[in-house]
Amino acid sequence: MKKVISTDLAPAAIGPYAQAVAVDGLVITSGQLPINPATGAFPEGIAEQTRQSLNNVKAILAEAGTGMDRIIKTTVFLSDMNNFGAMNEVYATFFGEGGYPARSAVEVARLPKDALVEIEVIAAL
Repeated sequence: MKKVISTDLAPAAIGPYAQAVAVDGLVITSGQLPINPATGAFPEGIAEQTRQSLNNVKAILAEAGTGMDRIIKTTVFLSDMNNFGAMNEVYATFFGEGGYPARSAVEVARLPKDALVEIEVIAAL
C-alpha cells in the first residue's frame, strides 16, 4: 500500500503530484526545486540552490521516518552542466565519505521556475 508523504518543511507541490510516496520499504521523492519553504523564493547561485534542494529532500525523508544516510539513488537535473563542479561540492557534504548513493546527473533544457538544479531521490525506510 502506498503512503503519500507531505511536510510543511519542504515546498508544497506546484502541480498534481506528491512531495514523496512510500511503498514497499522505499521512499521516492518528486524532484525538489531549491524553493525555501518559508519564503517561496530561490536562493542565489548553484551552491545555495543545491543546498536548498537537498535540505528539502532531507525534510521530506525525515517526515517519512528515514534520512539522508538511507538514500540509494539520486538524480540531479542541472540547467547548465558547467555548474556540475559547484553542485558536486555541496552535494558531497550531505553524505558521509564512502556512503554516497548511486547517482545520475544530467543537463536539461529548462527546469520549472528557471531553477538551476532539481534533485530527486530514492531512499530505504
